[in-house]
Amino acid sequence: MQNIVILAGNIGQAPEARTTQGGTRITHFTLATSRPRYSEGKVLRDANGYRVQDTEWHRITAFNGLGKTIEEHCEKGMKVLVRGRIRYTKWTDSEGIDRYGCEIIAETVDFLSRAKQTQSDGEERDPDDQIPF
Repeated sequence: MQNIVILAGNIGQAPEARTTQGGTRITHFTLATSRPRYSEGKVLRDANGYRVQDTEWHRITAFNGLGKTIEEHCEKGMKVLVRGRIRYTKWTDSEGIDRYGCEIIAETVDFLSRAKQTQSDGEERDPDDQIPF
């Protein structure tokens, strides 16, 4: 049995990172995926003839190097492909009520749109600089 998830969608908010006391870097972001809405076996269309879409939001978590790459190169609106696994959590809140959560633990993230420019990416290179081989 395997726990495999593959999602392609748009990043919904700028990735947020933190580091645990043990030194593990944890990066979170949300991912929106959409699909056409169906009724009686047909795709629903709005008054203008466009397909009606249902959007679902997913919480994505990445660790260490992958998280650092996401934090440095991803921004809201980017299209990405996330491969990972589902993790369900349960906790008791301050009022003693059991709460449940679901997140995707990313194992790989592929950029489907251009990554944001980092400061070193935008610097001009002197044409006389030698490129090492």
